[in-house]
Amino acid sequence: MLPAAFTTRTSLAAVLPSSLAAVRGEENELGLPAVDHVVVIVVDGLGASSLRARAGHARTVAPLLGRTTTIDAGFPTTTAAALTTLTTGTLPGEHGMVGYRVRDDAGRLTNQLSGWDDRMDPATWQRSRTVFERAAEEGVAARAIGLPKYADSGFTAAVLRGAEFVGGRTMADRFEIAESVVAGAGPGITYLYVAELDQLAHAKGWESPDWTAALETLDALVAAFARRLGPRSAALLTADHGVLDVPESGHVLFDTAPELLEGVAAVAGEPRFLHLYAESGEDAAAVAARWRAVEGERSWVATRAEAVAAGWFGPHVDDAVAPRIGDVLVGARKHIAYYDSRDTARTGRGMVGQHGSLTADETRVPLLRFGAAG
Repeated sequence: MLPAAFTTRTSLAAVLPSSLAAVRGEENELGLPAVDHVVVIVVDGLGASSLRARAGHARTVAPLLGRTTTIDAGFPTTTAAALTTLTTGTLPGEHGMVGYRVRDDAGRLTNQLSGWDDRMDPATWQRSRTVFERAAEEGVAARAIGLPKYADSGFTAAVLRGAEFVGGRTMADRFEIAESVVAGAGPGITYLYVAELDQLAHAKGWESPDWTAALETLDALVAAFARRLGPRSAALLTADHGVLDVPESGHVLFDTAPELLEGVAAVAGEPRFLHLYAESGEDAAAVAARWRAVEGERSWVATRAEAVAAGWFGPHVDDAVAPRIGDVLVGARKHIAYYDSRDTARTGRGMVGQHGSLTADETRVPLLRFGAAG
């Protein structure tokens, strides 16, 4: 039986639409009161389970985490998909960002974070209007605060369009910018992106002292920021996915089982969630059956049709989006990650912290309230 992608009362898709509605004094899914400004702090890779495990190092943030303040990030649990869900309020079956690396309309396997060009145009490949575009039309100032190197990226153009991008090199810089923005006149919504915890998780693992130190820094910055919020300003803290650490002993070299490559033209996705594209004329169900026979004890295996029926990409998958999804999908449920030993560059094999699949460690994230949002 396939797991559900959504099991909590609300999801990441509600966060920014509710924020905009609150600034406009309208009812909203999150029940936010009417405010002048909402800052949505997005901590890349801060899963609810990791925060709970390091609660003693996050004395401002962690005590707020509970059953009602934990939500589903959505699926796949990868930044390209989840941040788009956040900024559009739609799910991957609609917005089209269905994975980390997918097959594009030109038949290429393309990285949706960095592979943008005229054949994968950010203005059209990401298919939904952003909440920032709606805000601008409604007279609400929209800003996105992130790392300066992302200012002109294709991914930024795809998922943050409509927002004024402001770069801040350090975590502290970005919180300082947000404080000055909130102090300005007029209604607004601000997206504040924290990259550091995800970067450290990939490099050293979320269980490393370095990750814990970054969490402590974040907690202190959130505490100071929250104290200075005025009576008509609110902040929400959430994340795009969680992370779990995968040791090298958990690397599964799928090419060493020849039957797993039978009928498979290309392997995309990411190590914990594979998109398998079948050869022309190959039966996807037959490919899935071969993978289940070998990997079914430690991974969920589904054909595209099965995954769509299970709602993995949302309640509806548009016809234009469906071909982007692998014919067969493999989601790790144990502490494993899939790699191809024929890749002499050992791409990605140095990553410790990983995500992408449907485990609770990856799908459950905090949604915490500060200032007027509380």
